[in-house]
Amino acid sequence: MSMTIRVRPDSPVPIYEQILTQAVFAVANGDLPPGAMLPSVRDLSAELVVNPNTVVRAYQELERLGAIEAKRGLGMEVTADGPKLCRERRKGIVLARLREALREAAAAGLDAEDVRQMVTTEWPKLNAGRK
Repeated sequence: MSMTIRVRPDSPVPIYEQILTQAVFAVANGDLPPGAMLPSVRDLSAELVVNPNTVVRAYQELERLGAIEAKRGLGMEVTADGPKLCRERRKGIVLARLREALREAAAAGLDAEDVRQMVTTEWPKLNAGRK
């Protein structure tokens, strides 16, 4: 299992936050299970062509969350509670994005029934390949 991270330098979202969010989702989804090692700061910063401090900042936030911990001489490892903690964090991230979309829908003059209908129509399309 591994973590594939892609950053968009042109995004208004800070790069460290892009890394953090993708790492949270990878742990929450089980792509990085407990005991899995994250790429080293040096390796990930070279791969993404970003300043190592950017990766450090994302890893520090994951560590504060309790999702990863430093293993002396080895690197950063996903904790036993990492998946549960990241699933909770993932819900918060998605809720914030959903709130923004709902604000846009309301500003566009859509009502709750319009939005419900969109979700009812679109959700099966998004999940067609999942079981």
